[in-house]
Amino acid sequence: MRTTDQQHLLQQMRHVAEGLGQTLAPFCEVVLHDLLDPEHAILAIHNNLSGRAVGDPATELGLARIADPEFAQVLANYPNQFPDGRPAKSTSIGIKDANQEYIAALCLNVDLTLFRSLHAMLGQFSNVDPAAVLHESLAPPAGSDAIRDHIERFAARHATTPRALKADERRQLMRELQEAGLLDMRRSMETIASHLGVSRATVYNYAK
Repeated sequence: MRTTDQQHLLQQMRHVAEGLGQTLAPFCEVVLHDLLDPEHAILAIHNNLSGRAVGDPATELGLARIADPEFAQVLANYPNQFPDGRPAKSTSIGIKDANQEYIAALCLNVDLTLFRSLHAMLGQFSNVDPAAVLHESLAPPAGSDAIRDHIERFAARHATTPRALKADERRQLMRELQEAGLLDMRRSMETIASHLGVSRATVYNYAK
């Protein structure tokens, strides 16, 4: 038998679940579980991705909370799976009453399928071949900007950052900068040293 306070809290959680469901649609399923009635625990479900329905029983996680008031109140970003095998990322938040007993759980289940596909598409879309065109630029940089631009593109070709270039790679870089005429620019050695994170003496040594 629910107390008035418990009924009020469950009603307020209905509004929370509805608001989250609208905000996170359509990629996140939001489920409110009534742990006072574990056999018919699902009180509300928004953006239904799991195929469950209002009145379905509590999950194993819900039963664990019912059995143990000391069970973790927040379990965030744990791996999960929808019934059809789709991967999910879930967060479960236990709701306690004034007596510190679990009466509800708010669960968020994110469908990772679309995001993984989107990540792959974005990776393919943003992929470039730095070796394909070495010196092309939409707007030719001048002075130290030209040197930094060349260093950045060189590092990208070697799948690293300017400061992580190895000694032999830095020597190769200096040869390319010399062939491009960039070492003749004013304060070129200082610019290179600053961008590589080394001393000017080290840069002169690589240029030998």
